[in-house]
Amino acid sequence: MSKMNRKRIGLILISAVILGGAGFFLWRSNGDAKSGRFVTAAVERGSIEDTVSAIGALQPLQYVDVGTQVTGQLKSLNVQIGDTVKQGQLVAEIDPTLLQARVDSTKATLQNLRAQLIDRQAQARLAQQQLKRNQALMAADAVAEELLQQSEAASVQAEAQVDALRAQIRQTESSLTADEANLRYTRIFAPMAGTVVSLTARQGQTLVSSQQAPTILRIADLSTMTVWAQASEADVPKIEVGMPVYFNTLGLPDRRWTGTVRQILPTPETVNNVILYNVLFDAANPDGVLKPQMSAQVYFLLARAENTLIIPANALQGSARGRKPDEGADARPPSKGSDSAGKARPAADRGDPSQSKKRRFIVRVLKDDQPVEREVTVGVLTRLKAQVLSGLDEGELVITGTATKDDKASKGGGQRTLPTPGRPY
Repeated sequence: MSKMNRKRIGLILISAVILGGAGFFLWRSNGDAKSGRFVTAAVERGSIEDTVSAIGALQPLQYVDVGTQVTGQLKSLNVQIGDTVKQGQLVAEIDPTLLQARVDSTKATLQNLRAQLIDRQAQARLAQQQLKRNQALMAADAVAEELLQQSEAASVQAEAQVDALRAQIRQTESSLTADEANLRYTRIFAPMAGTVVSLTARQGQTLVSSQQAPTILRIADLSTMTVWAQASEADVPKIEVGMPVYFNTLGLPDRRWTGTVRQILPTPETVNNVILYNVLFDAANPDGVLKPQMSAQVYFLLARAENTLIIPANALQGSARGRKPDEGADARPPSKGSDSAGKARPAADRGDPSQSKKRRFIVRVLKDDQPVEREVTVGVLTRLKAQVLSGLDEGELVITGTATKDDKASKGGGQRTLPTPGRPY
């Protein structure tokens, strides 16, 4: 065999090896695709919620601190923590001995003044009679003018003394009214119906009300509770008055209480260098399960959709903004039960959780064992799930990642960078 023929045979063998390797690689790749190289998830129908979470504490909506307006020893305390009281029920009594003595003393003083008034009124009538007699005698020139003048002065003085006593009587009556009121304050009645939730005084304790009324107990209406939720400064702009909210407690994590945001307090609190704002809402408590100071896991409902198509959020490959429908995407009509892409339904209320902004994304759909890009319209979007308004049908498989050689079932291996939930690229 000639040297030229040997070179040709060598070139043919090398070409055959290269072509064989390329064919094996294509066959192996196709086999991997068919054997599950892509991690997929089915388009399912269900419910989805977009929420802002916060930690809160329960407080009664209506409560009152019951104190004493008078100083004295707490003679009796007729209630205990947890007792249910009615409005006007006697709950405590201060020792009335000193105040009763003061009332008795004021009454005696008043009685003395009234007796003095009778005496002064009699003297005033006598002075008036003497004045009239001297005036008549003076007309007959039978009495000296000096005597007439003295009788006139005596009459005026008697009337002045009567007026002074009347003023003292009114002053004493006013003091008696205050003393009697203080005596009544020794009997403390419940100003509202409710439950005794705390006791800050004990029977036999001396209470001094010189500067402020000391608190004896607190009565609260536990039929309606207020949740004081602390939302971070990053989440507060998303929360609005009237927004739906629900919560559960540590003891009953499976039970849900609902309400609407009533108030957002403007003054923040700083806890461990974190700025927190108190958000208040009320919840009915007919069975009394909710107690004061309970912790609550609160969820402010930003958006919600029920009986809708849902896919994993990591199936979204990127924004379809500015992309033409025919640029590599498998254009499809809107799925059943959804509106046309790009047309947002008008929300009657900004707090309506069923409304959400519509955004367009690209997803990859496994079709005939091959990935096909598809443009979809997304409504509610969380960090885990996304609501599909159009572009997909129930049961279709969307690609969420690729499997590695070591773990065919691992998710996210080699997948594209995912968009931040709630904000398309």
